[in-house]
Amino acid sequence: MEPAEREEVVHRCIEMLDDILGDTTVPRNLRRSTGELKDQLLNGEESLAMRVASVISDFDELSSNPNTPAHTRAQIWSIVSKLETISGED
Repeated sequence: MEPAEREEVVHRCIEMLDDILGDTTVPRNLRRSTGELKDQLLNGEESLAMRVASVISDFDELSSNPNTPAHTRAQIWSIVSKLETISGED
């Protein structure tokens, strides 16, 4: 996958994260965690592959939280699915 394609995938995931952050039906602590994951994904200090792998791991934990609404869990799985397309590259 080309670097531009990877950045496009990250951009789409950031937009999806913004949707979760703006959803007032999502508990505040989950929105805060989502914001931290967004910041982690945008952090340019590590390689993209490292950031993606770390975010995927953290999202797995977040999606198994019993307080996560079903529609948010589906959004998280969609984000993880997109990120997995680039996790092994870099």
